[in-house]
Amino acid sequence: MKFSITATLLSVGLARSTNIILTNDDGWAVAMIRAQDTALLNAGYEVVLSSPAEDKSGTGTSTAPPTVLTEPCEFDTCPTGSPPVGFNASDPRLNYVNSFPVDAVSFGIETLANQFFGGVPDFVVSGPNVGTNLGPDISGSGTVGAANEAALLGVPSTAFSAKGLSQVAYTDLDNDDADTFSAEVAAALTVEFVDALLADGKPYLPVGISINVNYPASSPTGCASTSDFSFILTRIAPNASVTDVETCGTDHLPGEAEVNVTPGCFASVSVMNATTEGDVDAITQAFVLNRLGGFLSCLPS
Repeated sequence: MKFSITATLLSVGLARSTNIILTNDDGWAVAMIRAQDTALLNAGYEVVLSSPAEDKSGTGTSTAPPTVLTEPCEFDTCPTGSPPVGFNASDPRLNYVNSFPVDAVSFGIETLANQFFGGVPDFVVSGPNVGTNLGPDISGSGTVGAANEAALLGVPSTAFSAKGLSQVAYTDLDNDDADTFSAEVAAALTVEFVDALLADGKPYLPVGISINVNYPASSPTGCASTSDFSFILTRIAPNASVTDVETCGTDHLPGEAEVNVTPGCFASVSVMNATTEGDVDAITQAFVLNRLGGFLSCLPS
């Protein structure tokens, strides 16, 4: 992927002193979250990773106190008997929590942020998840659950998910293969979205509101660069009887599932109530529309 020097400098300038907790439900050692960590750091953000010790996909908003490891962390990144929470010895910013995604993001916000940032983080990035999280079924997603937990704790957040990713170890990023390519494209897209959302300063989102973003698959032969993608404002569940914010010549937003299967490189952006994990009213949608401005596009007719 190619980026202009000007765009890179703008991103770094925006990101300076912006503190982010990075989490997911696929585990602390999966390739995607480590690619995202690197991309955010390279963009100038301050980042602390706080994720489950093991793959906890599909656990939604489940919660439990962290416990001692009765088996190794995923990809053998910590041994049996390791403490309930721990970190990478060579990089203490990389932290595991042996519990659910909700518990991992809570630990990041309430404990790690104080340790590394000296206070509450500015933003939470949850994901990108290995696989999409679309429509009413998002309530089962741990990645979405973690983003909503952050919003309920008073920290603005976005859940990111992507088609075409694989549940492989971070060491796979050393290989020049399809998994690495997809992870790096998703990571770069997430940086661009975060840059756009945070560009105008606080408040980034209304209280108790999060965003659900889903990317289509990328490959060297299709959706190969961030410049190929367009971000579309959507609803989690389309509803013709509800009046949405007016954009692209209509006051009825498309459903995120519809956008995800539209031919092309279209990413869906749904504004989400963190309590109900459902859609919001037109006024709240308008807040996000105004924040993102020209970053958003319209589906072709």
